[in-house]
Amino acid sequence: MSRTPEQKKAVVNDLKQDLSESQLAVVIDYQGLSVAEIGDLRGRLRTTGTTCKVAKNTLMGIAVDSDQNWQPMQEFLTGPSAFLFVKDGDLGGAIKAYQDFQRATRKTAVRGGVMEGRALSQSEVSAITELPSKEELMARIAGALNANTTKLAVGINTVPTQLGIGVREVPASLGRALKARSEQEDSQAA
Repeated sequence: MSRTPEQKKAVVNDLKQDLSESQLAVVIDYQGLSVAEIGDLRGRLRTTGTTCKVAKNTLMGIAVDSDQNWQPMQEFLTGPSAFLFVKDGDLGGAIKAYQDFQRATRKTAVRGGVMEGRALSQSEVSAITELPSKEELMARIAGALNANTTKLAVGINTVPTQLGIGVREVPASLGRALKARSEQEDSQAA
């Protein structure tokens, strides 16, 4: 069943909208996947804020042609393609979810991706999984800030404590010195 020109324009507009909301777009070869398997992939990706769409390469080509940021995707538009649009979620988590699906089905392959106007190879897309998640980075920063403030608080607390010990020690040492002097004078008088 062929689509009317209006339907094709609507698909192109939907693809443009998905691209405008995405940080990363990944092109996969989905040949051999059943409808149920594509549904499974979409379900796995949904939790990471990622959508998966199957579209004709010519329609995606039209969608990316007018946007400099996504034009590098043209080189991946061959054969049956599905597109993963990673939105404001965890980039590494989205790629990991796809890789889990890929290991389970062994039917798909990453052709490449586009991020910030740059084409990414298969290995570069896979390398994204090694990046820490947003939550992990925030936890690391919070831990570093907390450690520094703790050290500062301990340092600030140590100064008055040591000063108090020193002030308390002065009269005691003065008393010991006077007592020693007095004992020395007594022993000389005797």
